[in-house]
Amino acid sequence: MGTVENLIEGTERMKLALLKAIEVGYRHFDTAAVYQTEEPLGEAIAEALQIGLIKSRDELFITSKLWCVDAHPDRVLPALRNSLRNLKLEYLDLYLIHYPASFKPGEFVVDAPKDEILPMDYRSVWAAMEECQNLGFTKSIGVSNFSCKKLQELMATANIPPVVNQVEMSPTFQQKNLREYCKANNIMVTAYSVLGSKGTYWGSNAIMGSEVLHQIAVARGKSIAQVSMRWVYEQGVSLIVKSFNEERMRENFKIFDWELTAEDLEKIGEIPQSRTISADFLVSASGPFKSSEEFWDEKA
Repeated sequence: MGTVENLIEGTERMKLALLKAIEVGYRHFDTAAVYQTEEPLGEAIAEALQIGLIKSRDELFITSKLWCVDAHPDRVLPALRNSLRNLKLEYLDLYLIHYPASFKPGEFVVDAPKDEILPMDYRSVWAAMEECQNLGFTKSIGVSNFSCKKLQELMATANIPPVVNQVEMSPTFQQKNLREYCKANNIMVTAYSVLGSKGTYWGSNAIMGSEVLHQIAVARGKSIAQVSMRWVYEQGVSLIVKSFNEERMRENFKIFDWELTAEDLEKIGEIPQSRTISADFLVSASGPFKSSEEFWDEKA
């Protein structure tokens, strides 16, 4: 269950939606310092325990992420501790580096001025992530939005390899090369924007407007969202989806008792590919990434 919001409409609304998700049966919740949703998630967890929706915090899998301004070796542990305070938890199940870039250290900001975007020192920042795991503040550590090349650079000096790389992935952006690299290196891929994030400023209608997915959905008696999620699931990838609508929360669960056919998979394999998520806020003429292609390690 994702918690990123385009427009935060009050922590109470968020808390109630997350509480409903726990009631429906969701157990993995994905948040981040930059989402500003750690506090309502923590409140929802506390209330779920209080009213008996769950018996123990251990029933949940909680992920949060290190933001770029804190991606410096001396700021990683304090940032994680701050996330734990927000969540009212003693430990995370998974802590991720949100993006492979750092901002100039200072006050917490979502976007930094272009001259304050810095290259990340993978060796020292990852060593600090490893310390967080060794101290028991998180059970596992990983990354998000890392290309094969950047994963290779990070792992060259890692003592504990990343267990997860959370990236955009869907039928319209299938990430075949990255998935193969991660599988070869025992890194679990977690997919976000599985449904294209329609309705957000960064989103796309590529999934919900796909004629191929529509035809498969009609033939299977499923929704386009269910077809997209089932395809991701069949690739051996964990997935994050978000809805604050109870009916859609329940619908999103109904992907485990049916399969796509070989013909379905062939048709999905032929869908034109395009990335939805932009990293333009990390692109700068004076910074480590001069273009989007350089950030994602793609050919222009």
